[in-house]
Amino acid sequence: MMYPLVQELAVDGIPVTLTCRVLGFSKQAFYKWQANPVTDREWADAHLINAALDIHHDDPAFGYRFIADQLAERGIVASENRVQRLCRQQQIWSVFAKKRGLSRKAGPPVHDDLVDREFTAGAANVTWLTDITEHPTAEGKLYLCAIKDVWSTRIVGYSMSSRMTAALAVSALSNAVALRSPDGTVVHSDRGSQFRSNAFVTALTNNGLVGSMGRVGACGDNAAMESFFALLQKNVLDRQRWTSREELRVAIVIWIERTYHRRRRQRGLGRLTPIEFELLTTTAKAA
Repeated sequence: MMYPLVQELAVDGIPVTLTCRVLGFSKQAFYKWQANPVTDREWADAHLINAALDIHHDDPAFGYRFIADQLAERGIVASENRVQRLCRQQQIWSVFAKKRGLSRKAGPPVHDDLVDREFTAGAANVTWLTDITEHPTAEGKLYLCAIKDVWSTRIVGYSMSSRMTAALAVSALSNAVALRSPDGTVVHSDRGSQFRSNAFVTALTNNGLVGSMGRVGACGDNAAMESFFALLQKNVLDRQRWTSREELRVAIVIWIERTYHRRRRQRGLGRLTPIEFELLTTTAKAA
C-alpha cells in the first residue's frame, strides 16, 4: 500500500500533492484513506477483486475455480476459498452457474445481426457461422467449437477442449484464419458468452473480421450451423459410449476431415463434397 508512504514522506517535508502525482493517485484519495485507513488485508482483497473482475470480463464463463487458476498464473497468491468468498461477495458468477430462484436470459448482443437467416454466399469467406456443442465421455464432457463457411459448407476451423471458454472459440477462429486468410468476413454466432467475450471480439477485430449475432428466440437463427452438429451427433457422438476425451477427439477429427469434407456429397453443392465444390469452383473461376 502506497498511502502510508505518502504520510512518511510528508513528515520529511515532501508535499503530499507531489508524492501522490508521482505514485499515480489523487491527493483526495489519500486524504480519504487518511480519514479512514484500510488494513493491508482489505487492500490486498481490493487488488484481488479487481484482477478477478478483469479475468471474468475477458471470459464470463469463468467461475471462482477458474478465476483462482488464472490469478495464480498472474502471480497472485490466494486460496480457492478466499477467491470463492470474494467472488460471492462481489457477485462474480460463471454464466453457467445454476442459482436457485434465478432464470438466465441470453446476454445482450455485441454485434448487429448481419445475416438475418440468409445462409447463402456467392464466394468463399463471405460469411462464416460458428457455434459450440458438447458431448459426454467417461472422463467428462468434450466441447467442440466449429466454424463453417456458408459458401461451401466446409468446416474451416475448429477446436476442442474440456472447458467451454472464450479461449475455445478464439482457438477455432485462429485456426480458420490460418487456413483461409480472410478479409472482411462476417462471422455469425448466437449470443453465447464465449462469442460476446472481450477475447473473441478482440480476435475478430485484430483479424479484420466483422461480428454478427443472432436474435433471441429465433429457433432457426443459426440453423445451418446446427445442421452440421446434427450430422455429427448422428454419425459420431451417438454411435457408442466414449471412454476418453482423446478417443472422441480423434473420432471427430477423422469424421470431419475424411467423411464430411471428402466423402459426404451434398445436394446443395450439386452432389459434390465440400472439398470437390471448392476445387471445381476455384478452377472454373481461374480458367
